[in-house]
Amino acid sequence: MTTRVFTKAPATVPLMLKAALPALPLIGGLPGVKHAKGAAPDLVLERHGVVTDPQHLEAFNEVCGFPRSEFLPAPYPHMAAFGLHMTLMTDTAFPFAPMGLVHLRNTIRQHRRIRVDETFDVTVSATDLRPHPKGSLIDIVTTVTVAGEVVWDEVMTLFSRHKGGAAETTAAPLAGIEAPDGVVQWKLAGDLGRRYGAISGDRNPIHLYPLTAKAFGFPTNIAHGMWTLARSLSAVQNRLPETFTNDVEFRKPILLPGTVVFGSRQDGDLLTFGVKGAKKPVTHLVGRVVTGA
Repeated sequence: MTTRVFTKAPATVPLMLKAALPALPLIGGLPGVKHAKGAAPDLVLERHGVVTDPQHLEAFNEVCGFPRSEFLPAPYPHMAAFGLHMTLMTDTAFPFAPMGLVHLRNTIRQHRRIRVDETFDVTVSATDLRPHPKGSLIDIVTTVTVAGEVVWDEVMTLFSRHKGGAAETTAAPLAGIEAPDGVVQWKLAGDLGRRYGAISGDRNPIHLYPLTAKAFGFPTNIAHGMWTLARSLSAVQNRLPETFTNDVEFRKPILLPGTVVFGSRQDGDLLTFGVKGAKKPVTHLVGRVVTGA
């Protein structure tokens, strides 16, 4: 096991450029660029002494719809971990080239709320490389601790499309669950991907401009899945318990600009929510929140 410790967030712009190299003809096959195959890397990345920047938090709240609070929004620790995520995925020990990976599912467990003024540590690793009918899945696990206490953790499930896939070894958490109907419309501007990318550090070309997204097969730029999740959680903020588990599945990309419809349903301690198209009833996201982490 190799552990790398960071005292500040890795710069994401160089990492985004590094992520693009394996997709380039000839260059992608060079030593130091080509990714290994066959296993999750035996690598742990840690960032110590993370302090929340109030201006950054304010910008995140504004673009995602969260109110001001003495506690961090549930998806905000993902911001502190993103540089580590990119560092891990661009390491040649990671079994897939980053460009082309699809963020398919996400699980956040909030063990307790994190105060804005708390200092915390972040740990990131990859695990559970497994089959999918159309390729492979791998999990990136993020853990946030305060003075050694686990207060928040996340599992990002990434999908790599390739031939030779097989049936999943475990059932998808939200298999068979449909997004509730809703009446609340969100009108999303064409620059949403650039605005969220500037805050999150995720400047993947598919989110920025129609031209850069077309280079990757999209008709126009698309919204970040993590923005859609954050905006959904902000819409149900007053119904979130202090301790909860949130599972979400990203089913179809949201094309920008566009209009989507948000809906939610409460069944006892189970909260189900989703985002659908306004013109066509396609489901973009479905999620649920259950009490307890």
